[in-house]
Amino acid sequence: MYSTLIITAVITFFAGAALAFVIQKIFLKAKTNAILADAEKAAEANSKERLLQAKEKFLQMKSENEKIINERNNKVAQAENRIKQKEASLQSKYDEIQHKQQELASQKEILTNQIQINQRKAEDLEKIHRQQVEQLETISGLSANDAKEQLIDSLKAEAKTEAMSLINEIMDEAKMTANKEAKKIVIQTIQRTATEHVAENSVSVFNIESDEVKGRIIGREGRNIRALEAATGIEIIVDDTPDAIILSGFDPVRREIARLSLHQLVTDGRIHPARIEEVVEKTRRQVEEEIIETGKRVAIDLGIHGLHPDLIRHIGRMKYRSSYGQNLLQHSKETAKLCGIMAAELGLNSKAAKRAGLLHDIGKVIEEDDEKPHALSGMDLAEKCKERPEICNAIGAHHEEIEMESLIAPIVQICDAISGARPGARREIVESYIKRLKDLENIALSYPGVLKTYAIQAGRELRVIVGAEKVSDSDAEILSMNIAKRIQEEMTYPGQIKITVIRETRAINYAK
Repeated sequence: MYSTLIITAVITFFAGAALAFVIQKIFLKAKTNAILADAEKAAEANSKERLLQAKEKFLQMKSENEKIINERNNKVAQAENRIKQKEASLQSKYDEIQHKQQELASQKEILTNQIQINQRKAEDLEKIHRQQVEQLETISGLSANDAKEQLIDSLKAEAKTEAMSLINEIMDEAKMTANKEAKKIVIQTIQRTATEHVAENSVSVFNIESDEVKGRIIGREGRNIRALEAATGIEIIVDDTPDAIILSGFDPVRREIARLSLHQLVTDGRIHPARIEEVVEKTRRQVEEEIIETGKRVAIDLGIHGLHPDLIRHIGRMKYRSSYGQNLLQHSKETAKLCGIMAAELGLNSKAAKRAGLLHDIGKVIEEDDEKPHALSGMDLAEKCKERPEICNAIGAHHEEIEMESLIAPIVQICDAISGARPGARREIVESYIKRLKDLENIALSYPGVLKTYAIQAGRELRVIVGAEKVSDSDAEILSMNIAKRIQEEMTYPGQIKITVIRETRAINYAK
């Protein structure tokens, strides 16, 4: 019984388990079907959504492509329109050119016909001219060449007289118009320049307090004075001149060294050969330094910059050099100022003109022996110091040793003459002055028809007296011009010289 119950229970258990399994399986199948159905619905919805997105993107791309195509079509249309316009313009130009060519061809044909007509007329005129010449030769009894020579001879004198009168008129007109402006520039330039005048020569005077100092300077058996002369290269003259010792020498720098050395020796009181050599050497260094400082100061005062040290040293040496009694440094400074002012008045480079004016006489203080004129020596020195070509040319050409190549050169020449020719600026040696006056008179006397010549007004005017029977009025004009030209070519002189030709007729009778 218990076994039956157990079997029944086991059977019931297994039956329930099988039923539960069957029910669970059915439930899982239903759930799976539901999931599959949901998945299918989701997949279908996702597919529809993606299809819609693809359609939207396709439509968007289609619209963009259509827009690009439309833009390209518009550009192509515009390009076609431009090409059509250019073609129309070229066609019109081509038509115009064709029309002009036709006009030119017709004008060429007309001109060719006119040239032929003119040639025929010229031939006819030539025939008529020959016939008239032959008739005139027959009537006059002269050939054409003879008549031409007579006509030329008759016209020569008339043309010469008219030419001289025309020259006089032109010169008078030029003087009226140009002389006023030239005088204005020169006067303004001189008025705006203040100068000092220093007269130097080959002798310096050293003043002493008493004649006792002379003995100390001479020394025992003259050893002190010999040592001083050997150290300085200057001749020291101790004579009966009261309270003065004469220093003689052609080199002004040496004279200045000797003067300063003597002053220091006399002030110090110790005068013997060793001390003399020491003081002279020290003084020489001081003078060299002073020369350089003088050169720098002059350049700064004139506003000139960038000068070579060698040029500055030579400028300083000008302080101790004189020319015709005029201090060379003062003359060069004056010339530089004149050049700067005149260049400014004429609208040129005033700084370059100042530079050339300051350096124009620098060849006079070159220490090396050189047989060249001082203008060419100064030009060579400026070229070695790398000065600009126009500056070098102005230095070399201010006495016309070389040709002038810039507008600065004549300004330097003019201002040099202004500075040197002013009354009181220079003084000449009597012999050279007399020789210059005689040369003036001899040049005028060398011309035919000249009777007497007189150089007056310190050589500023040359009066020439000619014979009335040998020289006519027109010849007198030509003679004055020829004499002036020859004086310019052959002589060197300051300022200008007036040439006056005097022609007079005298009638002389005697009452008895």
